[in-house]
Amino acid sequence: MKLTILETGRAPGALADVYPRYPDMMASLLARADAALAFETVSLIEGEPLPAAGELDAAAIMGSPFGVYDPTAWMDPLRAFVREAHAAKTPLLGVCFGHQIIADALGGDVGRSDKGWGVGRHVYRILARAPWMGEAPDTLALVASHQDQVRRPPAGADTLAASEHTPHALLAYRDAPILTIQGHPEFSDAFAAALYGARRGAGLSDETADAAIQSLSAPEDNQLAAEWMATFLRENVR
Repeated sequence: MKLTILETGRAPGALADVYPRYPDMMASLLARADAALAFETVSLIEGEPLPAAGELDAAAIMGSPFGVYDPTAWMDPLRAFVREAHAAKTPLLGVCFGHQIIADALGGDVGRSDKGWGVGRHVYRILARAPWMGEAPDTLALVASHQDQVRRPPAGADTLAASEHTPHALLAYRDAPILTIQGHPEFSDAFAAALYGARRGAGLSDETADAAIQSLSAPEDNQLAAEWMATFLRENVR
């Protein structure tokens, strides 16, 4: 199976020159979970055209500094891509912004969280277990970095994990093979710490940035999330 990863954003400032691009982070994460996966990247932020969703093996939409309400040249075409993937039953993954734009395109409500920035290690409670989750633990701990979130999922989407900050952190869709997550399993702790540091005074206070960085000493479940995504893709191969 080839996973087509859509690039919708890059790390801010000098971080983009030091760390891999988000699609490369995702490919590295999933390759450790399933060595048989192949990957290609389509960069929407560089103006590359969207492929026909119905002709793909599977696709993933990554994080972005943009919100679903921003009038980028590719935002509405991306919504159309999501709807096409949904109709064609193309397996689709979404991470952070990807989680949000998929919900938005399919009729959910996405916008700024009234709780402010979600940063640091977030621990989500598992509310329900799908077969591809196996013997899932009670919680899932991932890096978070978002102001927006899904406030109401679309019809047909089940919330599988939640936290006090993020009530719809993991969504699985009943009517199409779509799995989305608000957290960032593809982010290393080193990158997350650098990202929070770069946002000091540009969205994050020193106190918030320090607390977010300190929280990264807690255990993470990146590889567990990767195993779930890889199993989900295998179970929905066309």
